Amino acid sequence: MSAIHHRLLRSCTRLLPAVALAVVAAACAVPGDDDSRPVPTPEPEAAKLCKALKQRLPESVNGLDQNRDGPSSDFAADWGDPRVQLRCGVARPEILTPGSEHYDPTTDAVEVNGVAWLPEEQEDGYRFTTTDRKAYVELTVPSKYGNEVDPLTDLAEAIEQTIPTRL
Repeated sequence: MSAIHHRLLRSCTRLLPAVALAVVAAACAVPGDDDSRPVPTPEPEAAKLCKALKQRLPESVNGLDQNRDGPSSDFAADWGDPRVQLRCGVARPEILTPGSEHYDPTTDAVEVNGVAWLPEEQEDGYRFTTTDRKAYVELTVPSKYGNEVDPLTDLAEAIEQTIPTRL
């Protein structure tokens, strides 16, 4: 074996533990982590409302069971796989914020069982954000589920009971 081959062998041997660690870390990753949105950090008033909402969320949305496999949070929940994801205490959507470059005062909301939602088409489905509540609630629905508004009907009662409208 030549001196070059010996050096390559030594280099590869030194890299082996790092490569093995990377492979193990990838194999142990929690499924769905890469498709999860970050958990919001709402202001105190919104946090209180979001905690109340979390207690009233249904076990099932659009026939999908609530997932219990991830980190627990008062500000997020999800159902099914791919995940229908709810985040409470998110920032006001830019399209609804005067002065924002994306502001559009003509944007239409849809009302589902007394809750107004801003629909925004995403790469793989829709994002819906409440428009008239004291805490903004966001729901992302993958296109796999067809009629993306269906989960909104299952969440309306919990939102109506816990997050008051803005006056």
